[in-house]
Amino acid sequence: MSIFKFKQFNVDQTGCAMKINTDGVLLGVLTEANNPQNILDIGTGTGVIALMLAQRFIGAKIDAVEIDEDAAKTARKNFNNSPFAYRMLAHAVGFEAYFEQHSDKKFDLIVSNPPFFLNSLESPGNKKNLARHTDEGFYERLIKAVAKHLTETGVCQLILPIPTSNLVKYLLPKYQLNLQKQICIYSFYGDEPHREILIIGNTQIGIIEENFIIYDHPKVYSSAYQNALKEFFTIF
Repeated sequence: MSIFKFKQFNVDQTGCAMKINTDGVLLGVLTEANNPQNILDIGTGTGVIALMLAQRFIGAKIDAVEIDEDAAKTARKNFNNSPFAYRMLAHAVGFEAYFEQHSDKKFDLIVSNPPFFLNSLESPGNKKNLARHTDEGFYERLIKAVAKHLTETGVCQLILPIPTSNLVKYLLPKYQLNLQKQICIYSFYGDEPHREILIIGNTQIGIIEENFIIYDHPKVYSSAYQNALKEFFTIF
């Protein structure tokens, strides 16, 4: 059994091909929303992002979808063992099937740390392939669904590698969505960014650009990273 202990909840990672990682926790803490009431986490995995959002947005009800049934069971257990259980539901289904079942439902906030290897050699193991690999059509289906299921002032926030981020930005106008903000993620100052968090919505407000650096030195977290995670990680 693999347990990751946070300050207010624990995350059991048993049965999940993709374990807790930096991308997920950064999306959990850097997501921006104005008092969201209904949140959807697409591809929840262990449920860690959904749990972090439940801690941050105390009035929100959170649905989380996960196509891997074993991972969905683990996420459900993590939700039920948390202080936020009464506000959280895990669904063992992909996002397209979920939206077919809830065709009229809209969300103030949709988040995802989605599969990100585009057109690349698949890794061994079906579960890890399911969690990590996809094609360009996946992102078009995702953006199309987001456009239909965001509230008027709602936002979708994704963390993506740069090539995938560029693809998503290219798709947005087709579905009348706007890039409102992008946060470039760097391992170290002076590096090239390796991830971007995209904040997407219906409203065109001009693009805000920010940078976020994880490390000051090897194995030494930046003050920005420590401040962002201090309400979650026991080491800070």
